[in-house]
Amino acid sequence: MLIAIFVGLLLILFLLGVAVPYALAVTAIIGMIYAGNFGIAQFGAVPMKLAAGVNSFTLLAIPFFLLAGKLMNVGGITRRIFKFCNALVGWIPGGLGQVNILASVVFAGMSGSAVADAAGLGTIEIKAMEDEGFDTEFSAGITAASSTIGPIIPPSIPLVMFGCTGGVSISQLLVGGIVPGLTCAIALGIMVAIMALRRNYPRRHFPTGKELWMLFRQAFLSLMTPVILIGGILGGVFTATEAAAVASLYALFLMTVVYHEVSWKDLVQTGREVCRETAAIMLVVAASTLYGYLITKFKIPTMVLDFFLTVSSSKYMFLLLINLFLLFVGCFMDSTAAILILTPIILPAATAFNINPVHFGMIMVFNLMIGLLTPPVGMCLYATARVSKLSFERVTKGVVPFYIPLMITLILIILFPKLTLCLTGA
Repeated sequence: MLIAIFVGLLLILFLLGVAVPYALAVTAIIGMIYAGNFGIAQFGAVPMKLAAGVNSFTLLAIPFFLLAGKLMNVGGITRRIFKFCNALVGWIPGGLGQVNILASVVFAGMSGSAVADAAGLGTIEIKAMEDEGFDTEFSAGITAASSTIGPIIPPSIPLVMFGCTGGVSISQLLVGGIVPGLTCAIALGIMVAIMALRRNYPRRHFPTGKELWMLFRQAFLSLMTPVILIGGILGGVFTATEAAAVASLYALFLMTVVYHEVSWKDLVQTGREVCRETAAIMLVVAASTLYGYLITKFKIPTMVLDFFLTVSSSKYMFLLLINLFLLFVGCFMDSTAAILILTPIILPAATAFNINPVHFGMIMVFNLMIGLLTPPVGMCLYATARVSKLSFERVTKGVVPFYIPLMITLILIILFPKLTLCLTGA
């Protein structure tokens, strides 16, 4: 009955349109009342648990990564990156479709957010592709699909959330995302090339050395952002949280001192947006902490593990069932909420099946990133529809072919843990 309350009631509240943090808090309190553990002392512990959830140094990475991504969208960093990527890979079959993917890879090393990628780079990419003669649906589809690389290659807000919720090393999670992110980019690139050859899409001429060098010089300081971040984390120069602060300071330095492309009005507006989005995320974190504390106290993860053991003792059967479940969840639940709610329930079962927590975190996050492209709650679909001025249905139609490379990448991540763990030393 407790599982029915903590899972069933929560889903009902979601379907009724109750906001995620309030649904979590209501479910937790009703579960406490049902279990007979809701006295004066327990009621007083509720605000303490809510506050403890956000009282984390590691969570400081989230507002800093948000700030870095927004500063780069406001200024000309995205434009410089796009021009350089166009010269570098625009001659490959698929042309600007390949540029779209490479730009997402580079931008992924700065923002850590799929929606920020789709909204920021999408404006430039979709217009450029339409001007070159690409179908608008194809342009929107690859823009949305490639944006899922953002939360895989470090920095990554979803991986930070998973690490904080599951007590997993965030530095290892971030480093573990490099190879899977590049694998995803290669898979998407192959799909773009196949579609481009069939549809006879245009591509640019092979760049001259002089042209490539000029564009590289213009984009050099922008391209240094992921180098500084990833190199600093790999080299042990700074932690993931410190890396987020470094990214924000570097982006601010480029925009105000080097490029002079951000006004005080832009900075104030960006600060307001970051504060608003951070507050919304932290409210979910606080409520999910209370929820996670209670499901652990009532031994629900143990019940879930017992269920999986009754179905099968095979690790791969467990992974199959979990991934099918996560793909279903991703259709109806925001990825942040899903990570915060499900990690305390599923991760103990995964470790019991001898699955490395870093590997499982990558599986879970990448799976939920595919959910960003699945209706009815596909946030990247909505963001891309807004910047492309297409209907939600047409953007979804454009994304459909790219489910294939994304699912292939997910299967590779599941079957080959070394893709995730090869750079972590695990």
